[in-house]
Amino acid sequence: MNFLPTGICLYLLSVAVCWMTAKVDASWWYMGTLGSQVMCDNIPGLVNKQRQLCRQHPKVMQAIGAGMSDWISECQHQFRNHRWNCNTTGRDHNLFGRLLLRGSREVAFVYAISSAGVVHTLARACSQGELDSCSCDPTKKGSSWDQKGSFDWGGCSDHVEHAIRFSQGFVDAKERQERDARALMNLQNNRAGRKAVKRFMTLECKCHGVSGSCSVRTCWLAMADFRRTGDHLRRRYNGAVQVAVNQYGTGFTGAQARFKRPSKNELVYLEDSPDYCVRDPQTGSMGTVGRLCNRTSRSTDSCEVMCCGRGYDTARVSRTTKCECKFHWCCAVRCRDCHQEVDVHSCKAQT
Repeated sequence: MNFLPTGICLYLLSVAVCWMTAKVDASWWYMGTLGSQVMCDNIPGLVNKQRQLCRQHPKVMQAIGAGMSDWISECQHQFRNHRWNCNTTGRDHNLFGRLLLRGSREVAFVYAISSAGVVHTLARACSQGELDSCSCDPTKKGSSWDQKGSFDWGGCSDHVEHAIRFSQGFVDAKERQERDARALMNLQNNRAGRKAVKRFMTLECKCHGVSGSCSVRTCWLAMADFRRTGDHLRRRYNGAVQVAVNQYGTGFTGAQARFKRPSKNELVYLEDSPDYCVRDPQTGSMGTVGRLCNRTSRSTDSCEVMCCGRGYDTARVSRTTKCECKFHWCCAVRCRDCHQEVDVHSCKAQT
């Protein structure tokens, strides 16, 4: 099974070449199916603490590599109708090209969603018994209570606290070593991502008693679907705070006249974003040439906004969809294949 999405170097030789040609800020994103000892020793950019944790927890590193596709897919879902659509690229041999060199609002989201992805992946792997170093949350035992009354802890509570501690120690290690403006930005966004996963923990219960009377309840804490975390971080992206670093290099000051120190849940960024209209390797912009747009929309996916005023081409294509679906007793749904001609609009190139 290939745990790495397109655009990540698959062999150690290519990883070394990648690093020489285009430095990557978050080199732990290269984690994947390579042998743990060889992988830990050869991925460039890992600081000593990351390399040590990598050697000590090879199965955790595999889990992180396997879970990368989840948070990348979520990022692409959240920005599917925007000029920047969380596109990955293989040309620069890192996930987002040179985009990561900027301290933009989009980079803030990438760090937050990746940090959240690590927590969600590890907590899930712990609960499913895939890792030797953790399992269900051992603190959830005995009895407790909520608004409905008392209950007994049972089942398998997701051990999110363990996942947060490991993520904080591993993902944040490089940033804590450097402690410059960009490192402070990354640390803030990493933390916001981790807290977003914990925010949506829910209490799930099973009733016991005569005829489902629920006289006794057994409950456990479970993570919500990762989509809720993605939706939350997308809202945080919309309200992200532009900051500068104070003269001591220890915290944030306002980039705007009216400044309120961001909370631990907020995303922060240092630089304005490019418009992402035209492909620009220096800024990591992939451009919007060829992107599909909605001619009748008034939102960010409209042809006017998506195509940046360049205009669009229209092509008629044939599509096949399932239609006239009927339920047949007892257990089958049968549909017809319906064919229709539709107009598809795509952004023109710069004239």
